Amino acid sequence: MDEPISIRPYGPGDADATIEIFLRAIREVSLKDYSRAQIEAWAQVEDRGLWAERRISRPAWIAEIVGRPAGFSDLTSDGCLDMMFVHPELQGLGIASRLLSRVEEEALKLGFRRIHTEASRTARPFFERRGFRVITKQIVEKRGQSLENFLMEKLYG
Repeated sequence: MDEPISIRPYGPGDADATIEIFLRAIREVSLKDYSRAQIEAWAQVEDRGLWAERRISRPAWIAEIVGRPAGFSDLTSDGCLDMMFVHPELQGLGIASRLLSRVEEEALKLGFRRIHTEASRTARPFFERRGFRVITKQIVEKRGQSLENFLMEKLYG
């Protein structure tokens, strides 16, 4: 697929598309790194309204290919890249790289000298290739399941 990737701000009508990307990415892509029980505990959105409120309350972006949502990311007020997910059918096209560039651009504009994230096993190699380093390995609890992730950061300036 050689279609251009466009990045636009998250809007009020984007909740369903981002929830679908989130759930499918975890269930289809992260399955290689986590057990089925862990995936099912992680891949849930209990409150669609709260999901939408979180995305709209902070800088957040949608990546699109030919007008179709392909991925999304956001940035919290303390410099946390909270979420970055790409549709499983569109992996490997540079969507996450474009989203990360947009997050970094915004972080620098806001005066951040550090971005941090809690990367899954699946996402860790991507972030390492883009200059993030692991601060510590963590075990987080999700609905009775323990999942390993990595607190990572990238420093600027």
